[in-house]
Amino acid sequence: MLLLFDIDMTLTSTGGAGMRAMKAAVTRAFGDRFVPGEVPFAGRLDPLILSDMLASSGLEATPEQLRQVRVSYAQILSEQIAQGDCHALPGVFALLAHLTGELARRPDLTLGLLTGNYEETGRMKLRACGIDQSPFAVSAWGDESPHPAPKRADLVPIAISRDAARRGRTLSPERVIIIGDTPHDVDCAKAHGCRVLGVGTGHSTPQELLARGADHALPNLADTTSVAGWLLSAPGA
Repeated sequence: MLLLFDIDMTLTSTGGAGMRAMKAAVTRAFGDRFVPGEVPFAGRLDPLILSDMLASSGLEATPEQLRQVRVSYAQILSEQIAQGDCHALPGVFALLAHLTGELARRPDLTLGLLTGNYEETGRMKLRACGIDQSPFAVSAWGDESPHPAPKRADLVPIAISRDAARRGRTLSPERVIIIGDTPHDVDCAKAHGCRVLGVGTGHSTPQELLARGADHALPNLADTTSVAGWLLSAPGA
């Protein structure tokens, strides 16, 4: 079984530091030509967010400018996190500790990450919130789609193939569960026949995530017994 966790507002909260840091990085690169608009962030890939931010101001960027924005974003995010409110969400430490304990008893179980974050900034958020990254044996990051018009669903086969390389076989989709807080998490899972645990710690309620197609949804991850019980006893477990 493969459990794939989203990061932002599923495992961690940075108090909006990511949004502020990305806007500041674009401003650093383009100055007054960048006028921040209403660009959605929740559940989306960092490269798409950046692209939309530029398009909203009628800006075009060279590959070198995009690379520099990414570097600046990481630098500014580090500063924002150091000054702000970064913490793991309710139940995260206990749930991950429980699942890590299960790894020794269940060789079929793998923990992983599936997130819209760039790798360097996603890992920065986890570190800042005190989350041990060592149990996450596989990951798929927001800039890893092989397609010119990337979408979150592109990341699911990447995570599954990395898990297959470790275990020597490819899991059937019903043995993959994505844990996330947005409709994008639900959609990317359902695009590949995977199961979804919706978490109402972001902008969507459990009811909204269920209506979108989540197999199960909870207000948060605080009830370790309930959450772990559902994850580890789901069909195909």
